[in-house]
Amino acid sequence: MDDPQGLYEWDPKGLAVVDTALAQESAGLVMLYHFEGYIDAGETGEQIVENVLDALPHQVVARFDHDKLVDYRARRPLLTFRRDRWSAYDTPVLEVRIVQDATGAPFLLLSGPEPDVEWERFAAAVRRIVERLRVRLAVNFHGIPMGVPHTRPVGLTPHGNRTDLVPGHRSPFDEAQVPGSAEALVEYRLMEAGHDVLGVAAHVPHYVARSAYPDAALTALEAITAATGLVLPGVAHALRTAAHRTQTEIERQIGEGDEELVALVQGLEHQYDAIAGAETRGSLVAEPVDLPSADEIGQEFERFLAEREGDSG
Repeated sequence: MDDPQGLYEWDPKGLAVVDTALAQESAGLVMLYHFEGYIDAGETGEQIVENVLDALPHQVVARFDHDKLVDYRARRPLLTFRRDRWSAYDTPVLEVRIVQDATGAPFLLLSGPEPDVEWERFAAAVRRIVERLRVRLAVNFHGIPMGVPHTRPVGLTPHGNRTDLVPGHRSPFDEAQVPGSAEALVEYRLMEAGHDVLGVAAHVPHYVARSAYPDAALTALEAITAATGLVLPGVAHALRTAAHRTQTEIERQIGEGDEELVALVQGLEHQYDAIAGAETRGSLVAEPVDLPSADEIGQEFERFLAEREGDSG
């Protein structure tokens, strides 16, 4: 494997800011990280990153070489054409930034497009950055589609070697093999190297998984702040406001739907409540429920939305 140092370069000014912060933060810094391009139901991770960067002061500490990591033919960056020439290029940006929370406490944020190639070298580079910047806890976050209703609280699946920081949640899986991601490989390699890592996966109703679902981002953010001690009220407020709008719109669309659609959503509510009741009673077996499949619910909801778009066209 080529030297991981060749994948990124330090920004001297940003690095100096981190070193100054580390002189005051003897325990080290928290690093949040999320990459675009893999499964992120409800745009959970993307919403957190966007709102953090919009609400809080930040400065670049390190830049990854996107030319070495991004397959442009798989994910073509946008070019803007104006009248008779190209006027702008949407350059892929994969960076580590130092951010200040509402109290002025520093933390790091690594975000940008998921690398298409050289995952092992990239993971090794992230490890070097973690060790150089004395990261005490690395936290990743995203959304996963689940057969849950939007009318119930968003669930979480914590993972990593610091799941104790998110008490009261347990994984619904004993074992599963899924397509890999750079985000997951970074978590795996950091744990192998003895670093503390926490992952937070928010459960997003699968029938809204392709759209922004702020409730999931808000729930993940609350778990992150509780685990890390970061103070992010502006980010939480923005997500809470967006969540209220989204819930209102979902309810309006369902209220205008047909009886079959309503019955499908009610079936998910029945399943959720039956399982929750079984857990409360200490029973591992929920009451039998005649439920539609996840595909049936998703297809019905998509058909309903497509009909609405056709009527308004």
